[in-house]
Amino acid sequence: MTDKGSKKEQQAKDTQSKDDTLPPQRVMSLVEAQEAAKRRKPAGDNPSVEKKHRPFAGQRPQAGQRMVTLAEADARHESLYAQHQKVYPRMVHGFFADLRIVLASLTLGIFYGLPWIDWGAGRQAFLIDLPARKFNLFAWTFWPQDLFYLAVILIIAALALFLFTAVAGRVWCGFTCPQTVWTEIFLWMERKLEGDRMQQMRLAQQPWNRERILKVGGKHTLWVLFSLWTGFTFVGFFTPIRELSMATISFSLGPWETFWVFFYGLATYGNAGWLREQVCTYMCPYARFQGAMFDRNTLIISYDTARGEPRGARNRLIDPKSKNLGNCIDCTLCVQVCPTGIDIRDGLQYQCIACAACVDVCDSVMDKMGYPRGLIRYTTENALEGKPSRIFRPRVVIYALILMAISLALVVSVLLRVPLKLDVVRDRTSLYRETNEGMIENVYTLKIMNMDNGSHRYVLAATGIEGLTLDSAFADIAVDAGQTRDIVVRLVADPEQLTQRSSEVEFLLHATDDKRLAVHEDARFLGPIPLRP
Repeated sequence: MTDKGSKKEQQAKDTQSKDDTLPPQRVMSLVEAQEAAKRRKPAGDNPSVEKKHRPFAGQRPQAGQRMVTLAEADARHESLYAQHQKVYPRMVHGFFADLRIVLASLTLGIFYGLPWIDWGAGRQAFLIDLPARKFNLFAWTFWPQDLFYLAVILIIAALALFLFTAVAGRVWCGFTCPQTVWTEIFLWMERKLEGDRMQQMRLAQQPWNRERILKVGGKHTLWVLFSLWTGFTFVGFFTPIRELSMATISFSLGPWETFWVFFYGLATYGNAGWLREQVCTYMCPYARFQGAMFDRNTLIISYDTARGEPRGARNRLIDPKSKNLGNCIDCTLCVQVCPTGIDIRDGLQYQCIACAACVDVCDSVMDKMGYPRGLIRYTTENALEGKPSRIFRPRVVIYALILMAISLALVVSVLLRVPLKLDVVRDRTSLYRETNEGMIENVYTLKIMNMDNGSHRYVLAATGIEGLTLDSAFADIAVDAGQTRDIVVRLVADPEQLTQRSSEVEFLLHATDDKRLAVHEDARFLGPIPLRP
């Protein structure tokens, strides 16, 4: 025993001295890790052994278990150079599936129907008219001078995304994101022509016979037509859609309209028909930075490991406790219905878009097995660990308060907005001029912008100095809708009424046919200081 112990100690010393002489090992790159993972044949290659010994997602390795490095995990689960395997999502029914259909119908109804709504005679309710440099939004018309409102709307959208993500995770991605909505429509057309998941997979393995050509060709024909309709509708937000329709029927579309119809149609066809989950996985930046907005109280779709493991198939009449099994029967339906092809039982993953398809299908399996629902559910990390969850926490309250304040300010600003703007530019070639009558004269250029939907006539006045008179060639000023008119006016004042070199004056402008259209603008009147006895 002593000899064996001394030999082991000597071997350990030799190994240690050898390691001390070797240069430090560098971390393997992803490519090297992928190759190493292919060559390695550990016990993990046996599924039954791996399930028994590997730690579950979110758990620390126990004694005898090795922590898998990030590079090795990437190599095993996602080879960046492997050929993409098409995902065939299984059809699912349930509460969240119905909710997704309702929201998708609402979203598509707004997109395809809004351009056809008129607000007034011949005025499209929603139109971004770039040539005319105006934006119709129901009763309002916004001009380049109102670009401030667009910046505020973008800030509100960003804050709303932060708030919803902090509270409910990627609920935007799963239910209202355009990529998700259009992909659902394309999947529906695919199922109508090619059948369910298994039929689609069998069809993909068939040779190009008559059946496959008709089904695949019909599917792509529907996709192309729907995509072109989408591109046409998109352009209808920028060009009056009725004019666009007549031009399309008569084959007289302009080059830019033609380009954007086909460009947006191609983008829809490619993203919803071909790329699908790859857009969410590789192209969308939201999937990458969402983790910065999550915390342990954020609602996420999670698999209850404590309740579901150990997983395994069994008869519904068998008590799982008698077989030392959890509630998960390892049917893999949660993987089959996932539009991104992930296994939610592996823990939270950036590919998960929170569509809750796995929740619906798992609940249906639990119902058939007679187990309680919620093995896969919307929950929080704290709830899974038996800790209390809080909805109203500092970041949520701050997001909500800022969002409400900015939204309220925007609504009030729009409601109080006057579609009339007056800019006053003082003549800089001379400070002032003395007339033959001994009066002091200042010259100004006024820019009058009519931001209303109709033409108006305006009356101009000026105040601020006793006896101040306005000399203008216009008794009233006519300005068409959306137009700007420049006029030159002169203010004349008695030098005896001037108490300082620069006096404040105010221009008043109001419409003769609508007293609500009234604005005022301040200016400076320059002149000499009269000598006092």
